[in-house]
Amino acid sequence: MQRPMHACLAIDLTRLITRLRHASPTGIDRVDLAYARHVLSGGAPGTRFGLVSTALGPRVLDRDTARGIVEAVAEGWVEDVTADADPVFQALAASLAADPATDERRPRRVGKSRGEGGLDRRRLQAETALRVLRSGGAERLPDGTIYLHTSHLRLDRPERFDWLYDRRDIRPVFFVHDLIPISHPEYGRPGEAERHALRMETVARHAAHVLVNSGDVGARFTDYARRLGLGAKPVTVAPLGVEPVFSGSPGAADLPGLARPVLLVCGTIEPRKNHLLLLNLWRDLAGRMGPATPRLVLVGRRGWEIENVADMLDRCPALRPHVSEVVGLSTHGLAALMRGATALLMPSFIEGYGLPVVEAAASGLPVVASDIPVHREIAGRFAHFLDPLDGPGWRQAVQALSEPGSELRAELAGRLAGYEPPGWSAHFARVDAALADLPEAAVPMLRRTGETT
Repeated sequence: MQRPMHACLAIDLTRLITRLRHASPTGIDRVDLAYARHVLSGGAPGTRFGLVSTALGPRVLDRDTARGIVEAVAEGWVEDVTADADPVFQALAASLAADPATDERRPRRVGKSRGEGGLDRRRLQAETALRVLRSGGAERLPDGTIYLHTSHLRLDRPERFDWLYDRRDIRPVFFVHDLIPISHPEYGRPGEAERHALRMETVARHAAHVLVNSGDVGARFTDYARRLGLGAKPVTVAPLGVEPVFSGSPGAADLPGLARPVLLVCGTIEPRKNHLLLLNLWRDLAGRMGPATPRLVLVGRRGWEIENVADMLDRCPALRPHVSEVVGLSTHGLAALMRGATALLMPSFIEGYGLPVVEAAASGLPVVASDIPVHREIAGRFAHFLDPLDGPGWRQAVQALSEPGSELRAELAGRLAGYEPPGWSAHFARVDAALADLPEAAVPMLRRTGETT
């Protein structure tokens, strides 16, 4: 029997409030939203709170105020729009159905950048910030409250969490999404490794419990905390849930009249995602196959440190007829794209989880993924694995998937028979059980630097 959550919970809404100015969510935004809705929808009056980190200290919101802010964020993202009503998806579908002879004149980038928020969103963010500053502090939280922080935001400012030293009855629980900036600093922005080290140290110093999205991340965090000399923390592995919209039978109705096979890559364009491998591969395919070259669709905004990728996207004429970028795609639009496409390509060097892999599998879309531990963990039964540096192997797979009556595609689709993707209900069943098992007494935390007994 599922045990109920502890009577009092405070969910950190700091990141969600910052996302009021953005038109569409990232993967971590969706996790934050799922947690906020889960926490704030339950419990008796006076037992659920929102908490926002500010330079003046934590500000605590009552449940109704917190829920209003959360739903305002979700409405701003327009996530519930259907694929038929999503202009980004409709423009992409029309482009993918275009005659190859007209590809030179079609738009190569579809949608707007996430950063192009409207005036209404910025006004709402300012009003929300004012409401937060007028709220009370951590003294409003009942004794023994569980404080739940589900993003990495502000963890690199350890002083923002000093209030936990003064409220040792509070039991902090943190969600660690990955340790990539520490283990692979070459893929991040300058200084990001140092900032992430501060984040993980903040978690290791304060956490009564740690939630992770994969066993790989849990092992990496435990090893890192031990190397810091801060000891191991209790860890619960809870795979991220796949939205129900991704479950459904694949079919041509979602992308009618495709001119050529369509292969997808999903995620922010950044070095660790290995887009450069695919762009070089597509340049080679274009020289070999000409107008018959399959289409490559990059779903996600441009990130950081991607000069080589951006140069190829913007300046390589051989890629223009065959490669498209799309940003601002709704969840329903992405699900429809996955149901109608040929395969998902995930050549990443490192991932914390790899949500597009399980979303694709739920959609019935064959998956080719890099052979890294977390992909083996979440997709071992259905994905076709390749070394992320195996250029000839990726080319062979793309060509095989693009053939009429592809045997590889049929094999990979067959592996998905009976696949049950992880859902949010199962995710929160694990989380709720972990929270219910937290000891009543506060977990001793390391003292501030210089603090004496």
